[in-house]
Amino acid sequence: MTDRTLDGTGPATDRSRKLPAHADLNLLRTFLAVYRCGTFTAAAPLLGLSQPTVTAQIRTLEQQTGRELFTRLPRGVEPTPLAHELAGRIAGPLDALAVLEGTGPLSGRTAPVHLAGPSELLCVRVLPALTPLITEGVQLRVAQGLPEPLLEEMRAGRHDLVIATRRPRGRALESVPLADEEYVLVAAPSWARRVGDRPDADDLCAALRDLPLVTYAEDLPIARRYWRTVFGRQLTADAALTVPNLYAVLSAVNSGAGYSVLPRSLCQEYLDSGRLALLHDPEEAPLNTLFLVQRPGADTNPDVLRVRDRLRRAALTW
Repeated sequence: MTDRTLDGTGPATDRSRKLPAHADLNLLRTFLAVYRCGTFTAAAPLLGLSQPTVTAQIRTLEQQTGRELFTRLPRGVEPTPLAHELAGRIAGPLDALAVLEGTGPLSGRTAPVHLAGPSELLCVRVLPALTPLITEGVQLRVAQGLPEPLLEEMRAGRHDLVIATRRPRGRALESVPLADEEYVLVAAPSWARRVGDRPDADDLCAALRDLPLVTYAEDLPIARRYWRTVFGRQLTADAALTVPNLYAVLSAVNSGAGYSVLPRSLCQEYLDSGRLALLHDPEEAPLNTLFLVQRPGADTNPDVLRVRDRLRRAALTW
């Protein structure tokens, strides 16, 4: 007798045999809650279970699959590749079943909204805009990361809304432009004065040649784009300092480590107070469009729509 895949459409691969063809629906619901929450503790109250019960059910499901679904971390859990595959298969059907059974969002019980995006944007723009919804009872579960990993997690059902710095490929995920983000060339005032005092200050690229460049990535994606868009040439400098994220870039530049290109939203307060100085003020600054991406089926939760609409209104002022 030929083995079949879970959907019965063809021969089973090695990977499909690892998925639980006869798993109890309650175990799968528990798995999906843990997958989306990122911890056993956070998933427990959503399921109406104790944390030990959630742990036991995940252990049972792992015994059925014969492999780990989550890597246990000091704070929470990290889904394994098998968990990502399983979530992608069951998220849609389980969400639809919850609505039909009256245990989903349409029954009047709203689930937490899972939102993700770049950490700096979340802190500076997004969370302040959503604060009124929190006081009105909306529950948020916020994650940060790079666009492609976040969109892959959304396809697997882990996020309801993602703010991405690029439009997702394909037609599976619905997205709308949210706002344009402006990038500025900045440094501490001491460095700005040195650039201004140089005899070749009119040629800003030459003036910056000997200044340390601070960036969050070795390939200098934001700075290279600025040079290409504003100066019409390639950036030839190497990074003097690389740090993990744009907040760290801002901190380093503010302390005098060198110059960088940053989103205006992140450093506007520093520019206004004089802690940072603009090194260049082009007629047309480089812009990067932010996109708001929504998971198919997420609109069955009315709070997802409330968060989405609040973000779109707030973004008009960004």
